[in-house]
Amino acid sequence: MFRPKLPTMPQPTGIVTPPAVIEPTTITPGTPTTPMVRATPAPASTRPTIQLTPGTALALVGGGTAVVLVVGAVLVSMLLAVAITGASVAVCAVVLRSLLASDTRRR
Repeated sequence: MFRPKLPTMPQPTGIVTPPAVIEPTTITPGTPTTPMVRATPAPASTRPTIQLTPGTALALVGGGTAVVLVVGAVLVSMLLAVAITGASVAVCAVVLRSLLASDTRRR
């Protein structure tokens, strides 16, 4: 009654095939080939190298500055929103506390 009943493993039904036997094969080394063509050096790249002109450098600095200012403004506004929310919750808590305290004094 108090002994757990363990389920029995079901026996396979149908035709059971034995595992396939894999026979090892021998590896015969091939004949080494000699390279007929000598390696030629890679041709020089025809793409021009990147050159920073003063105008390009100024544009990059201006773009980076704009990105930093925008990200900073977003982060400061989020911090300000959290601070305002915290202050308003604190004011609400003080008002509720005073209302509950005055309610208990009247009784």
